[in-house]
Amino acid sequence: MRILLQFPEGLKSKALEEQEKLEKQGYEVFISSASCYGACDLAVDEAEKIKADKIIHFGHAPFAGIKTKIPVEYKEYRIDIDLNIIKKNLGRLKNFNKIGLVTTVQHVHQLDKIKKIFEKAHKEVFIGKGTKSYYPGQVLGCDTGAIDSIISKIECIIYIGGGRFHYLVMNYDIPVFVINPFSKTTAFSMVNEEIKKYQKQIKGNLLKASEAKTFGIIVSTKIGQFNLKGAEEAKKRLERKRKKAAILICDEINPIALQNFNLFGAYINTACPRIMEDYKRIGKPVVNLDMLNELIEILV
Repeated sequence: MRILLQFPEGLKSKALEEQEKLEKQGYEVFISSASCYGACDLAVDEAEKIKADKIIHFGHAPFAGIKTKIPVEYKEYRIDIDLNIIKKNLGRLKNFNKIGLVTTVQHVHQLDKIKKIFEKAHKEVFIGKGTKSYYPGQVLGCDTGAIDSIISKIECIIYIGGGRFHYLVMNYDIPVFVINPFSKTTAFSMVNEEIKKYQKQIKGNLLKASEAKTFGIIVSTKIGQFNLKGAEEAKKRLERKRKKAAILICDEINPIALQNFNLFGAYINTACPRIMEDYKRIGKPVVNLDMLNELIEILV
């Protein structure tokens, strides 16, 4: 059997180790060197080119809605966190009795234990399920459905994990707390002000984009991000507003390549919502597709 291994950036150091394990079992093994940004980003084209029988995708859980001709085996990367961090900070939640609990795939295996810690502290804990995420309580940068499904029942949100992108999109009218098991200085923090600041940046981007006369509509061919239909609809709507628009097709979205299209005043992003964060590197405002209605309403 011929196997293609795929790793996100943080796990590429384990590639040779995994290759050797499989080769000892008699498999023919190749390694994808391309960037990998999530479970939506599968190395299908590379696998087809080398006629692989299977892709082994490390570090993520399955992503809802993806179907491939080549079988994909997901090998999640689990990280145990020190649960004492949670116990030490229980007192800071004394004013909240009904909490919504979310985390990333790296820690989702500990969610039941974490839930019990809060329940022993007489908290009522709610764990929802998203539409794209694989596990209850799991959030993605593009899927906070685990919160949406329980938002009417809870008084606060507790996100357990590192990084900022997952919680910056939690734009809700209740407190959002982060327990970061990797931080020695800010292991527990309330992040609503940080979220508001991020939302202001998004609004600022939207206002700048509304002044543009020409739009580049970004479509990624990555199997979990490809949305040509959405791009075509966006083009029609912009043209009805007498704006010029072109659909740009790419695999990996490269800010430098987009900079060279100096004819566009702004971009519409139909791929991963995280791309919008690269607006400074791109040099032009970037608006995600789910904000197109707002943009259309304020176009100059």
